[in-house]
Amino acid sequence: MHALSDPARTALFIQIASAACAQTCIALAGGVVQAIPKSTLSQHFKVLREAGLIRSERQGAEMRNTSRCAEIDERFPGLLQALVDAYKRQASWTSSPRSAANGDVTRKS
Repeated sequence: MHALSDPARTALFIQIASAACAQTCIALAGGVVQAIPKSTLSQHFKVLREAGLIRSERQGAEMRNTSRCAEIDERFPGLLQALVDAYKRQASWTSSPRSAANGDVTRKS
């Protein structure tokens, strides 16, 4: 749970989990909203690897990252999907100027 407590790390994990194939660190960094220094990005990948959420394999000078969603979902059915859904709901709340201005914590579908 700690590994997904950081919004930038969660965004990276969602990118990896939704990718059809292994993603390089550089390709993933381009999809993050804010620019992240390489050292911080490396730390995020390390935390995700140590938590068992991703697998990283060196291919030449690049690291290719794949999710371990299938393995985690087998052991904890629905957990990752619930976390991803919660992240997306929270991201939509904070990105909505009206909700943020009104302090509204509930959104109508």
